[in-house]
Amino acid sequence: MFIQTETTPNPAVLKFLPGREVLGAGTREFHDAEEAKASPLATSLFGIGGVERVFYGAEFLTVRKDEDHDWAHIKAPILAAIMDHFTDGGPLLTEGDAGGHDDVVYEGEAAQIVLEIKDLLDAKIRPAVAQDGGDILFSRFEPDTGVVWLHMRGACAGCPSSAATLKAGVENMLKHYVPEVTRVEQAL
Repeated sequence: MFIQTETTPNPAVLKFLPGREVLGAGTREFHDAEEAKASPLATSLFGIGGVERVFYGAEFLTVRKDEDHDWAHIKAPILAAIMDHFTDGGPLLTEGDAGGHDDVVYEGEAAQIVLEIKDLLDAKIRPAVAQDGGDILFSRFEPDTGVVWLHMRGACAGCPSSAATLKAGVENMLKHYVPEVTRVEQAL
C-alpha cells in the first residue's frame, strides 16, 4: 500500500491519501482522544505524540500536529498507523454520524435561501476546499441581516489563510449567486 502525502495551506496540517475510500460521503473531525473513541484509526493517531486533530474526507484524511512536534518526527508513525488500519480492514467508525450540514429548520423564503446556500457550498465550494484537506459546513443563516455562518474543518480550521478564503473566496461567491447574503462569518 502506498500512501501519498500533500502539504496544505496550513503548515500544521498534512493531508494523507491512502489511495482508497476513507469516509466515502460526508466528513468527520475529531478534536481530541475522547471524540476519537468513535474511530479505531483516529484512536491510533491520537496515540501518537503531537497529534492534535484528525479529519476524514471522502478519499483523504488530514492530521494536525501541535507546535512542539516536527513533521520529520511524527510523519512516519502516522503513516504506519494509517497503513495498519487499511491493511487490517477494520471499520473506520464504530458509530454513525458522517458529518454534514447542521439541521436547523428554516421556513418560507429563508428556507429557499438556505437551500441555495447549501447547494452552492456542496457543488462549488466544498470540493475546492477538500483539495486542500479541509471542509466548510453551513452553520446558520440570519435572514434579518443576511449573514451566513460557516464551520471551517480539517486543514481549514486554524489555517493562516482561512480568513482570506472566507472573505475573498466564499463570501464573494455566495454574494454573487445568492444576493440575500450580505456577509460570511466563521462559526466557532
